[in-house]
Amino acid sequence: MSSDKKAVRQYALRLIATGAGVLGTKLAREFGVSRQVAHGYVQSLVNEGVVRASGKTRARIYELVTLNEAERVFDRSGLEEDVVWREVAKEALSDLPTNVRDIWHYAMTEMINNAIDHSGSEKVWVGFRRNALFVEAWVRDEGEGIFLKIQSALGLNDSREAILELAKGKVTTAPENHSGEGIFFTSRMVDQFDIQSGDLHFRHDQRTFDEIESTSSDVAGTLVVMRLENESPRTNQEVFDRFSDPEEYTFSKTHVPVKLAQVGGERLVSRSQAKRVAQRFEQFKHVELDFEGVEAVGQAFADELFRVFAAAHPGLRLVPINTSNQVAQMIRRAVAAREEQSAAKS
Repeated sequence: MSSDKKAVRQYALRLIATGAGVLGTKLAREFGVSRQVAHGYVQSLVNEGVVRASGKTRARIYELVTLNEAERVFDRSGLEEDVVWREVAKEALSDLPTNVRDIWHYAMTEMINNAIDHSGSEKVWVGFRRNALFVEAWVRDEGEGIFLKIQSALGLNDSREAILELAKGKVTTAPENHSGEGIFFTSRMVDQFDIQSGDLHFRHDQRTFDEIESTSSDVAGTLVVMRLENESPRTNQEVFDRFSDPEEYTFSKTHVPVKLAQVGGERLVSRSQAKRVAQRFEQFKHVELDFEGVEAVGQAFADELFRVFAAAHPGLRLVPINTSNQVAQMIRRAVAAREEQSAAKS
């Protein structure tokens, strides 16, 4: 398949996955071909059996066909994650590109191991569903629930704070056996990463989209759902390198979506909020603070992070990104005050 045809195919599959209509028109506009040629590309997907079409021509609906799927339920006691991987997914995903297969091997075994070691559930459910565009895999248990477990272990006030800690990385309720890296790195390897537990739903994807939602129905235990395109160019090594010290090769960098600290949509104005954001930062050397979705912060919040905390941890680099004008101004004020304070001491 030529690179042009492959690009058209991938674009068409993505449009279909999102439920987009008027496919021919959108393909024609995107690739500069006639609508007749564009419709031919779509029809070839139908002929291959990877896309299903229904309805009349002008209102035709397309959907991706599930090509392979499986789910197994296991007794947690004595379970081994590599055995589950081999029995459920290894052979079914063996024809994927090596980099994609390696990501799935890492992601699924890490999430299965979390369920084995942390959930306390009697059973663990593991499954996947594959179509021409992506694989979606899930791991489910009926234990205490990951958010409540972290909230209790860290003495947090709210389960939403537990999600913020998960997003930072290096958080685990069993430090003697785990480094707390599995969820962090898995969420950065796959395209979409969702955790549902209780009435909360945490979603992270590669568009730097991080979100906490309240759900109407409680999820018993923990459900982790992951999605990755079959032609993804991403590699395990690329993700590890992004967050590692190049000399020591340790997990020394993190990316923190600050908006997750807005519990209940509240504005970030206080020193106590800043202290919650900075909790466990000393475990890293480089912290990227992503202010996407945060329109404004208070003077006390910025001062606590970028003057007080930064001055107390001179070996830690805080890097704010995606700041609004107001947030950037507050940060500049705090940094200037820290520099003035430092100059006065020297």
